[in-house]
Amino acid sequence: MTDAPSRNIISRRNRPAKSPLSRDVIVSAALHILEREGLSGLTLRRIATALDTGPASLYVYVTNLDELHTLMLDRALEAVHLPRSPKLTWRDRLKTLLRSYLNILYQRPGLAQIALSTIAAGPSSLRILEMILSLLQEGGVDDLKAAWGVDLLILYVTAIAAEQSQRHEGDQSLERVKKALSTASKDQFPRIFALKDALLAGDGGSRSDWALDVIIEGIAHGGFDPLTTATAGVRKRQGSGRNR
Repeated sequence: MTDAPSRNIISRRNRPAKSPLSRDVIVSAALHILEREGLSGLTLRRIATALDTGPASLYVYVTNLDELHTLMLDRALEAVHLPRSPKLTWRDRLKTLLRSYLNILYQRPGLAQIALSTIAAGPSSLRILEMILSLLQEGGVDDLKAAWGVDLLILYVTAIAAEQSQRHEGDQSLERVKKALSTASKDQFPRIFALKDALLAGDGGSRSDWALDVIIEGIAHGGFDPLTTATAGVRKRQGSGRNR
């Protein structure tokens, strides 16, 4: 009787010990995958595979992918610089904060796209919100304008970060725009023809700085009162309803 061939038995104890699963571990893994594979590669199944567990295990810590996006965004926003130097004016401190916010979104592929569809509501986001409100208050902006102005400022820098990151990833839309402007007919599009150089002038930094100045000036000294605008909108909708 011959001996049965021996089998190589590998003990599970020889594997490296896994880190205990937690919300923080899941968020860290998700950000790592986002950085390497982009938004299209970010799924709960992919995260579970990276953590050597099953997708069902993740639901103990996050409700769904939307909640995970919120947690990821807030974690990333921890790195936003909140300037406190008394040597800078409130406007300069506000612009410095917003530039830092833009850069954080731009540096991680896909993060700006997450920010466009996600309302961050964690401690990092609240810290940023508090600072922006404080700076606007320092500039003499009344409470309601400051409260509404925060949304406008954050939305603008988020959109710019999304646009710039898309171009960074190889999008050719800007080249198509340049070609369309350069070939615009003088007879059919006289203003575009006259201003085609100006329409493309300036780099991204100078244009976004100018836009921030315009938005901040509008919030601080614009003649539009939020309550008056909101009331007028309600009256207009009510009037439209009566005319139906």
